[in-house]
Amino acid sequence: MSKTAEAEGALETRGIEQVPDHERTGRTRELFPTWVGANISVLLLTMGASLVVAYHLNLWQALVVAVAAPVVSYGLVGLIGISGKRGGAPGMALSRAVFGQRGNLLPGSLIWVARWGWETINAVTGAYAMLSILDIVFGLTADSVLDLVTLLAFVVATFAISGLGIGAVQKCNKYATYLFGLFSVLVLVYLIVDTDWSKVFAHSAGSTAAVITGIGMIAAGGVSWIPTAPDFTRYLPRTASSRAIVGTSVGGAGIVVLPMVLMGAVMAVSTPDLASASDPVSFLGEILPTWIAVPYLLIALIGMLLINSMSMYSAGFTAQTLGFKVPRHWAVSVNAVISLAFGGVLMLVATSFMGSFIAFLSLLAVAFSAWVGVFGADMLRRTEYDGAAMADTTRTSAYWYRGGFSPAAVASWAIGLAAGLMFTTSDWFTGPLAHNNVVGEYGLGWVATIVISGLLYLALPKPAVVPAAPAPAPAGAESAGRRERQSA
Repeated sequence: MSKTAEAEGALETRGIEQVPDHERTGRTRELFPTWVGANISVLLLTMGASLVVAYHLNLWQALVVAVAAPVVSYGLVGLIGISGKRGGAPGMALSRAVFGQRGNLLPGSLIWVARWGWETINAVTGAYAMLSILDIVFGLTADSVLDLVTLLAFVVATFAISGLGIGAVQKCNKYATYLFGLFSVLVLVYLIVDTDWSKVFAHSAGSTAAVITGIGMIAAGGVSWIPTAPDFTRYLPRTASSRAIVGTSVGGAGIVVLPMVLMGAVMAVSTPDLASASDPVSFLGEILPTWIAVPYLLIALIGMLLINSMSMYSAGFTAQTLGFKVPRHWAVSVNAVISLAFGGVLMLVATSFMGSFIAFLSLLAVAFSAWVGVFGADMLRRTEYDGAAMADTTRTSAYWYRGGFSPAAVASWAIGLAAGLMFTTSDWFTGPLAHNNVVGEYGLGWVATIVISGLLYLALPKPAVVPAAPAPAPAGAESAGRRERQSA
């Protein structure tokens, strides 16, 4: 966070406007705990168990998946994050330069709506963790009223952190990193002592197709963070190392994804029900001994709280780019209310939490990937972003293009999105091209979306790149310069 923002207080007041160079004092190493915090999700344990139970992979194949997934997804997070240091603005504000002032409303609206679902899933998981802690420690039995009370408490805490801004988010992520390390040691000790390792290593290998599908499934979670990557790099100076941005993004995510997925895979050998539990949080609380169940549930609660705080922090920017004329922290409250309402429905009505999560994850990745393909391809040709043009939403903006739209970007986004959905299969939706081809078989609809939208954007004629406007000269500088030239 910038020193200027720190001096003003704990509340970050800056919205989607470009951060001035003198305030961009962030450091790339701050990204490491950011992406650690974004991945402290116990759902990774359940997905790791699914690799063994549903995809029939052995431990070594699960290791390949656990390494490859964060490299692929958070490699893209880091690459798109480079635009944050170039433009000093959130991702959906920079997106105006690509899609046009009106054209940006199309992907922006879809990404904003998709975040509702992402935040709802996280809020429900956090509420389940609170319910399990109350049950173990105080013996309170969950009912409809307690469900809603814990959900409300979780959403309010999320709003408090995300509303304060980047400083609060980064500080919480830093402490969560240390807590996660302690938690990992506890689980590791338990697994080493309690696991029948001969049974683990005797598990037969699955198919190569299943390995690829597993990579795609776990990487899809990371894809959801790609459009928000510039939100966490906009305080970096322009001279910040691009390689360091990518490296810290991959490293921060990988140090969480790798052990969590492997722990889930090991636990599934003796407890296969973990992969299909309707409530994976309380289920794990029941099968673990008390001395590790309580720390586990606490880290689950804190992890989901941080993930949702980061998501709502970025959602506030997205809401502002859609035209909500309110301060950033109040824009965050819109998503808080929505996640509370949807979360209540999911907790009280839905019958299969994990089924809903996996189905949503596959569609979420496709929805975000259409934007990623176009924006990423545009980064190959655009290294500067005009802050004044991004803030100007009228016809005078350099990013107005044709009627407020960039035809190449909008067409590539729409076609890529439609094509990706056609290759996608889930419990909720199956595209007409999802069968009898490797893309559909491997669950790589989101990959097809990025490739199709990106290549199409590169091929189509685009509006001329308008260079960033030079900063206005200080008052009196022009006349002073003229006097110096005359005296010379």
